[in-house]
Amino acid sequence: MEWFIYLLLINITSYVVMGYDKRQAIAKKRRVSEKNLFLLALIGGGVGTYIGMKEYRHKTKHRTFTAGIPIIITIQIIGVVFIILGR
Repeated sequence: MEWFIYLLLINITSYVVMGYDKRQAIAKKRRVSEKNLFLLALIGGGVGTYIGMKEYRHKTKHRTFTAGIPIIITIQIIGVVFIILGR
Protein backbone atom coordinates (compact mmCIF):
# COMPACT_ATOMS: atom_id res chain seq x y z
CA MET A 1 0.00 0.00 0.00
CA GLU A 2 2.93 2.35 0.62
CA TRP A 3 3.87 2.17 -3.06
CA PHE A 4 0.36 3.39 -3.98
CA ILE A 5 0.69 6.43 -1.70
CA TYR A 6 4.15 7.10 -3.14
CA LEU A 7 2.86 6.93 -6.72
CA LEU A 8 -0.05 9.21 -5.87
CA LEU A 9 2.22 11.82 -4.28
CA ILE A 10 4.91 11.73 -6.98
CA ASN A 11 2.28 12.09 -9.71
CA ILE A 12 0.64 15.05 -7.97
CA THR A 13 4.10 16.59 -7.60
CA SER A 14 4.90 16.00 -11.28
CA TYR A 15 1.62 17.57 -12.35
CA VAL A 16 2.19 20.64 -10.17
CA VAL A 17 5.78 21.05 -11.41
CA MET A 18 4.60 20.94 -15.04
CA GLY A 19 2.14 23.74 -14.26
CA TYR A 20 4.82 25.71 -12.44
CA ASP A 21 7.23 25.35 -15.36
CA LYS A 22 4.55 26.49 -17.80
CA ARG A 23 3.88 29.61 -15.70
CA GLN A 24 7.60 30.29 -15.52
CA ALA A 25 7.89 29.92 -19.30
CA ILE A 26 5.07 32.40 -19.87
CA ALA A 27 6.66 34.88 -17.45
CA LYS A 28 10.09 34.31 -19.05
CA LYS A 29 11.55 33.43 -15.66
CA ARG A 30 13.88 30.66 -14.49
CA ARG A 31 12.57 27.27 -15.58
CA VAL A 32 12.62 23.69 -14.37
CA SER A 33 15.15 21.77 -16.46
CA GLU A 34 13.90 19.12 -18.85
CA LYS A 35 16.24 16.70 -17.09
CA ASN A 36 14.38 17.28 -13.81
CA LEU A 37 10.98 16.96 -15.48
CA PHE A 38 12.06 13.60 -16.91
CA LEU A 39 13.53 12.57 -13.57
CA LEU A 40 10.15 13.15 -11.90
CA ALA A 41 8.52 11.02 -14.59
CA LEU A 42 11.12 8.27 -14.24
CA ILE A 43 10.80 7.96 -10.47
CA GLY A 44 7.09 7.26 -10.77
CA GLY A 45 5.48 10.50 -11.90
CA GLY A 46 4.90 9.62 -15.54
CA VAL A 47 1.12 9.90 -15.42
CA GLY A 48 1.24 13.24 -13.58
CA THR A 49 3.75 14.56 -16.10
CA TYR A 50 1.58 13.41 -19.01
CA ILE A 51 -1.60 14.90 -17.57
CA GLY A 52 0.30 18.13 -16.89
CA MET A 53 1.52 18.17 -20.50
CA LYS A 54 -2.03 17.88 -21.78
CA GLU A 55 -3.70 20.14 -19.20
CA TYR A 56 -1.20 22.98 -19.49
CA ARG A 57 -0.33 22.35 -23.16
CA HIS A 58 3.29 22.28 -22.07
CA LYS A 59 6.15 20.47 -23.83
CA THR A 60 3.68 19.06 -26.36
CA LYS A 61 5.88 20.06 -29.31
CA HIS A 62 8.95 18.34 -27.89
CA ARG A 63 9.30 14.88 -29.40
CA THR A 64 11.32 13.70 -26.41
CA PHE A 65 8.30 14.40 -24.20
CA THR A 66 5.49 13.33 -26.56
CA ALA A 67 7.19 9.97 -27.18
CA GLY A 68 9.29 9.55 -24.04
CA ILE A 69 6.63 10.11 -21.39
CA PRO A 70 4.21 7.49 -22.84
CA ILE A 71 7.09 5.01 -22.97
CA ILE A 72 7.91 5.71 -19.33
CA ILE A 73 4.22 5.29 -18.39
CA THR A 74 4.06 1.94 -20.20
CA ILE A 75 7.10 0.70 -18.31
CA GLN A 76 5.62 1.94 -15.03
CA ILE A 77 2.29 0.20 -15.69
CA ILE A 78 4.13 -3.05 -16.36
CA GLY A 79 6.02 -2.56 -13.08
CA VAL A 80 2.80 -1.98 -11.11
CA VAL A 81 1.23 -5.07 -12.67
CA PHE A 82 4.23 -7.14 -11.60
CA ILE A 83 3.98 -5.72 -8.08
CA ILE A 84 0.27 -6.55 -7.88
CA LEU A 85 0.64 -10.04 -9.37
CA GLY A 86 3.65 -10.79 -7.19
CA ARG A 87 1.60 -10.43 -4.01
